[in-house]
Amino acid sequence: MTVTGTTPQPRSVDSSGPAPGTTSGLRRATGLTVAAAVLVTLLLASVAIGSKAISPATVLDALLHNTGQGDAYVVWAMRIPRTAVALAVGIALGVSGALIQALTRNPLADPGILGVNAGAAFFVTLGVGVFGVTTIDGYAWFAFAGALVVTVAVYLIGSAGRAGADPLHLTLAGVALGAVLDGIVTAMILMDPRTFDQLRGWNAGSVVGRGWDVLLPVLPFLVIGVLLAVAAAGALNTIALGDDLARALGTNITRTRILVVVAVTLLAGGATAIAGPIGFVGLMVPHVARWIVGPDQRWILAYTIVLAPSLVLAADIVGRIVIRPGEFPVGIVTAFVGAPVLILLVRRRRASGL
Repeated sequence: MTVTGTTPQPRSVDSSGPAPGTTSGLRRATGLTVAAAVLVTLLLASVAIGSKAISPATVLDALLHNTGQGDAYVVWAMRIPRTAVALAVGIALGVSGALIQALTRNPLADPGILGVNAGAAFFVTLGVGVFGVTTIDGYAWFAFAGALVVTVAVYLIGSAGRAGADPLHLTLAGVALGAVLDGIVTAMILMDPRTFDQLRGWNAGSVVGRGWDVLLPVLPFLVIGVLLAVAAAGALNTIALGDDLARALGTNITRTRILVVVAVTLLAGGATAIAGPIGFVGLMVPHVARWIVGPDQRWILAYTIVLAPSLVLAADIVGRIVIRPGEFPVGIVTAFVGAPVLILLVRRRRASGL
């Protein structure tokens, strides 16, 4: 008996429909727009909300009429510069974390866990205690040097042995080296509290009292770091496929790694010089971005540039209001949020698709 109609026929393609990938691209663009709107909202909230209660109408009047006195002084001289610092620091920490995770293929990597922030803080402490540096123009260079030295050291230590740059070894090397450096910094501060009095709030990771005088000298380095990160994003996509395949596709692996190391040095070192060692931002935000958009580093960086400052701004706002009239440093708030996230990521069999 002959059976008819059982052979599947090719489906016709409607040329008027969306091209492959258009829907996902539209979804990513829509999500990025929503994230940008959240960031703008948090920027406005950061200017309007503080340890001193000022009504929204008064804040708006101060923005429109800068008299330089009273509430207008608080808004223009304190809250707006502080908001700009939180924005810049958030972008720097988030992008540096995304770069480190992509380069090392380590889903648990970020400037804090790998000891980069601790290295920058250690060198700044040396600059203040040994060389008498007291201005951002001086100790920013120590922060850059510390970030570079520890980044290279952790990579070399984690790459030792037959296994190469194993994510677990890199994480252990970073945590161990960071703990040693943090201990040395604490000991130096306790031995000479008068000299290091200005570093007490800074060492906790804070944007309190940070203004244009601190941000502007470091801002060019942060911009260069972000531009280098954007330039390396496409090559990082191919490196994720493996070194051999990346070379076959024409990727210059050595140049890409150098670009990433320089970018991480500028971003993590600059952020630490401005606000001190703030942890977990570079760990959490790239994961969130990766969950939303997948493994494409270009989209991950785009989302990170928007989401990371949102996290820092939200943490700063929470720190201002929970113990009024006092304040919690940003680093403490992000640690409260980041520690449970780190435990969750460690317990997952696959933290993310790297």
